[in-house]
Amino acid sequence: MNKSILVTGGTGFIGSHTCVALSDAGYKVIVLDNLNNSDASVIGRIGQICGREPEFIEGDIRDAGLLDKLFAEHSINAVLHFAGLKAVGESVEKSLLYYENNVSGTINLLRSMQRADVKTMVFSSSATVYGDPASVPITEDFPRSCTNPYGASKLMIEDILADLYRSDPGWHIARLRYFNPVGAHQSGLIGEDPKGVPNNLMPFVSQAAAGLRDELSVFGDDYDTPDGTGIRDYIHVVDLANGHVAALNYLDENPELLSVNLGTGRGVSVLEMIKSFEATNNCKVPYRITGRREGDIAECWADTRLANKLLRWQATHSLEDMCKDAWRWQTNTL
Repeated sequence: MNKSILVTGGTGFIGSHTCVALSDAGYKVIVLDNLNNSDASVIGRIGQICGREPEFIEGDIRDAGLLDKLFAEHSINAVLHFAGLKAVGESVEKSLLYYENNVSGTINLLRSMQRADVKTMVFSSSATVYGDPASVPITEDFPRSCTNPYGASKLMIEDILADLYRSDPGWHIARLRYFNPVGAHQSGLIGEDPKGVPNNLMPFVSQAAAGLRDELSVFGDDYDTPDGTGIRDYIHVVDLANGHVAALNYLDENPELLSVNLGTGRGVSVLEMIKSFEATNNCKVPYRITGRREGDIAECWADTRLANKLLRWQATHSLEDMCKDAWRWQTNTL
């Protein structure tokens, strides 16, 4: 296979693991990233895992000239679009920045793709587009809503992609709504490495266990859940990466607009995650119960039957795998 795939945001957590999955599947990988929340050293570590490094271009999806030059100089067959700002709290404080970067940047990218006649995109969407669901598990036909500018930017891009497909059914588009990515590559060479304060639970858990933080704050223990803490669908990042390759393979044969959940189909509470992390890694995670965080919901997990059926994909890694791989990555970075 000699197909070239452009991966925007390819040095980030999910993007880097997807670069590995693409390389393993025989694709040529080209990474575009502005290194806003990642490091160029990831490219070398991807090379260590795969035996070859992806081509790396430092740049921003808001730079239309750079995008046009990139498409002109490379025979790109498809785009996997991860690039975007993703901190919920920051999005509330800096809403215009999020709309400019995530929404305007995506429009720039789509225009360049149009000019280059590249009409296959796998978009990194999110379960945040479901807002506060009326019930669980969540199917793809649930009403969409949002509670913050980050989620709104994902929802807007989903709508832009739908309108683009309606105007030109020759596009092949997958909107992958994934739930809570955790874990790391089994090699321990790549993993979630946020700059500053993490936005997700697992880095907080592993940093507290490693002594890098005094304790983990558990936001609320009075939800209507078995142990009172919030329940989410945590999916191993390697499973998620494989889901992107499965979506790309599906789009090869199907010019359509596909919306699909990527999750495990099982909800795990915050306390259950902490206990599993401690038991799996024989360590202690100091934590403290605090008040609920504004905008958080009680429970959220996926109905994965559509991904199982159409993409012939399902998550295979266990909660213990997620905890073990996240801890290996954390200890390797100490």
